[in-house]
Amino acid sequence: MKRIILFLITNAAVLLVIGIILSLLGLNDPNTLAGSLASAAVIGFTGSIVSLLMSKSMAKRSVGARVITQPANETEAWLLHTVESQARQWNLKTPEVAIYDSPEPNAFATGATRNNSLVAVSTGLMRSMTRDEVEAVLAHEMAHVGNGDMVTLTLIQGVVNTFVVFFSRLAASLVAQGRDGERSEGMYFMVYMLMQTAFGFLASIVVHWFSRKREYRADAGAAKLVGAPKMIAALQRLKGQATQLPPDMAAMGIASETKDSLFSTHPSLDNRIARLKMM
Repeated sequence: MKRIILFLITNAAVLLVIGIILSLLGLNDPNTLAGSLASAAVIGFTGSIVSLLMSKSMAKRSVGARVITQPANETEAWLLHTVESQARQWNLKTPEVAIYDSPEPNAFATGATRNNSLVAVSTGLMRSMTRDEVEAVLAHEMAHVGNGDMVTLTLIQGVVNTFVVFFSRLAASLVAQGRDGERSEGMYFMVYMLMQTAFGFLASIVVHWFSRKREYRADAGAAKLVGAPKMIAALQRLKGQATQLPPDMAAMGIASETKDSLFSTHPSLDNRIARLKMM
């Protein structure tokens, strides 16, 4: 909670200070460079922050996850106990633990803060893996929570969104400015949309790069918690199996790609296994 509060306060304070300074200097016009950068930051971070705050409820609705409050059977009791034990090792409040119906083996973690999170597993994962392998997958998801990956990804997404908007506006203004000093609004809008698509494409490379890095780090965190052999066995079990989630949740899953690319949210399973074997 401290991280998200500090994050929100810092951004609010920065935007307030920028707004005051711009007003005093007479640069709060969104058509100026300084004004455009300030408004781009508002646009860039607002969507990311809202998505972060709504991440748990959106994820639960997307897959139809059922939060386990009172275990209905021994399996659900074991899930709760395992996550609770791992949360204690991270010195964190136990996340909500949920299960959802899907034949595909998968799991994910999300939430606005490290102490207000959700860990969910599919019925397919519970059926296809041993207890040791499921324990490793849960440890991987708890490492995402413990590392604060959701907040960090929000920060990165907000920064890249800000610069996508700002440089798109800048490029559109330069192209649409006529010799008489008048701006063609039609040309501005067309160039702005084109540049936003192009810059957004490039910015996604940065976001996906971080997503792959956090997967390696979560694997390492799981290995420290339950041992590398268990994590390796879990990843081996996933090879050759479909592990699809809704498109807007693909980056949250335990795996998604079979090979690396600039736009992969996850490293390949082979590369993740090789990295674990080096530990």
